[in-house]
Amino acid sequence: MMKSEIEDILKKAPFNLDAAALNWVQQTYDSLSLDEKVGQLFNTQSMGSGDGVLERPRSILAGGVTRFFSGDFAAEQSLITQMQREAKVPLLVSADLEGSLMSLPFGTEVPNPLSLAAIDDVEDTRKVSKLMAQEARAVGINWTFTPVLDINAAFRSPIVATRGYGSDPAHIKRHALAQLEVFQAEGLAATVKHWPGEGYDDRDQHLLTTVIPLSVADWRESFGALYRAAIDAGVKSVMSAHIAFPAYVRELDAEADVLEQYQPASISKHLNQTLLRDELGFNGLVVSDSTSMAGLSSVSARSEHLAEVIESGCDMILFGHDPLQDVAIIKAALQDGRLSQGRFEAVLMRILGLKASLGLHLPREAPEMPEARAAKAMIAPITQKAPTLVKDVQNLLPMSVQKHKKIYIYTTGEVSPLMGSREMGFCGMLRQEGFEVTLHDAGQPGMRLWAEHDVVLYVMAEETLLTRERIFMNWAGLTGYFGAAMERPWHEVPCALISFGYPYYLYDTPRMPCVVNAYMSAETAQAAVIECLMGREEFSGVSPVDAFCGQPEARY
Repeated sequence: MMKSEIEDILKKAPFNLDAAALNWVQQTYDSLSLDEKVGQLFNTQSMGSGDGVLERPRSILAGGVTRFFSGDFAAEQSLITQMQREAKVPLLVSADLEGSLMSLPFGTEVPNPLSLAAIDDVEDTRKVSKLMAQEARAVGINWTFTPVLDINAAFRSPIVATRGYGSDPAHIKRHALAQLEVFQAEGLAATVKHWPGEGYDDRDQHLLTTVIPLSVADWRESFGALYRAAIDAGVKSVMSAHIAFPAYVRELDAEADVLEQYQPASISKHLNQTLLRDELGFNGLVVSDSTSMAGLSSVSARSEHLAEVIESGCDMILFGHDPLQDVAIIKAALQDGRLSQGRFEAVLMRILGLKASLGLHLPREAPEMPEARAAKAMIAPITQKAPTLVKDVQNLLPMSVQKHKKIYIYTTGEVSPLMGSREMGFCGMLRQEGFEVTLHDAGQPGMRLWAEHDVVLYVMAEETLLTRERIFMNWAGLTGYFGAAMERPWHEVPCALISFGYPYYLYDTPRMPCVVNAYMSAETAQAAVIECLMGREEFSGVSPVDAFCGQPEARY
């Protein structure tokens, strides 16, 4: 690619570089050795503490770092500052700002996308996004892998639900574009994901290559319209995921074999170049989804596909296992021609261009961390709006200590593949209200253990995160005994299911008489549900998905 062509790319949106920034890009490029240039292609993981944390990005002069933060803000800010001080080229420091379980651990627990969709107030989405951006910028983050443009069409999808803005593209567009605009106004590069679209396959690309089953026409009206809107709004980056779109490949090449049709977007020139860049006109940076995921690793060996990720249209490689080995793979591909020199140069210029567009090459002070108490006070009334009463056919609510003194609870606890299972504060909150709460012990099986109680609650807290495979009402696991798994107490004792996460449990228990969806497991959400259960606040959330899962009987 000619210098004039590269400059033309970087002068246009979303880079919009002036002459001084263009000069920095060119001078920086010219100053790097081959090894240093190759290192810029990688966004590496960082977690833990100690000098070894600095060694991974230092060893390859990585272009970016995704930090998995601890709850110690001062230590994390100091670490990022030291990383930037040691870097020859400023680092892109990234995170998944998705809220709820993915809230920054030193920051404010904020609603996840599905909660914001249930609230459906774009100004609230803007307020939450601004706080997220300010806290992120304060610690040194300059790139976020959000907003999510996935459409939660397949209700059994274990990877979309609470991470996305629901199932209506118009709904998704309103909130995702608001978040995108706020993030970038606050100095973060936003990333829309997961290209070319997740949510019509009920499997998880962390575990296999998922598939868009849509026709090309239907895709253009749904995902295509969302991505075009984000591009028109100036989004700086797109995450290319391990998702296949066979109908589009067939449209381009009627003789394409099955393996080519089902090739993940992360290594598909058809999807990254022809569709994203040529048809939709995206000019920014394309980052792959994690190259550690089985959606890619199940297709080919890392030694084969790593260079293909770049040659096929991604500009940056997300994550890996051995940075030095990855650099060697890319250098070998440059030598044998699997990665062309022209493509390599263009990729480097886009990476440096993104950094320049964020002003990373200019001296500036880190913004201050928002004051914690004020931030929580601002978020609390927003979180209160999310709980949604899906149905209450027994008129159980509102609850009172006088009528419902003794409560029997079946619960999973809070389940997360990142943090394991842990107890929730919800039961303690009920006790503080004056209820007598008995927690079911799945290790001591028995029948009718809920008898002599006034209410039975099923309390679930499973949000949609990586490698979940399936989320469902696991009656046997919940009760600990096959006999109890078949019991349904609600004809004798009032019952309710409260979900602090996944909104589709009615598929497995359509006759559950009362269902509340709260979308997130944070303690702020648990407290908000208590207020609604007690009748002190209204259930004002409106379900952004079909919580009845298309089953007419689930409404009764």
